[in-house]
Amino acid sequence: MSKVQNMIRHAAIVSAIFMLGIATGCSKPADKPNASADAGSTSSQRQASKLGDLTEFRSIAVDVSALVAKNDLAGAKTRIKDLETQWDAAEAGIKPRAANDWHVLDKAIDRALSALRDGNPNQADCQSSMNDLLKTFDLMKG
Repeated sequence: MSKVQNMIRHAAIVSAIFMLGIATGCSKPADKPNASADAGSTSSQRQASKLGDLTEFRSIAVDVSALVAKNDLAGAKTRIKDLETQWDAAEAGIKPRAANDWHVLDKAIDRALSALRDGNPNQADCQSSMNDLLKTFDLMKG
């Protein structure tokens, strides 16, 4: 029984450390290069919002938008899955910071996902939803 209790205790400690890391905004490793520079972002786009640093999410959206501009809707659909996965994984850590802002951005992401996942996606609709998503990211800068 003691082994089981120790395993549970260790799992609880690891979980608590992980959740503290998310809650304090430690989503970007210190040794990771600045992704926003690769995305052509200006320093104002790297400013944290009430939700924290959204640079990584916006960078994926920039990638998706570039694929849509090239009419590579299949590639864009694949890449936006990365945004959806990372956004969902970070929800518990960022949503409590500014729930209303989170919902606005979440809905913009959902619209972009819907446009790209449509049975017969249209480049113009996809580009419009990606433009709206990028504008929404930019509005979140604090």
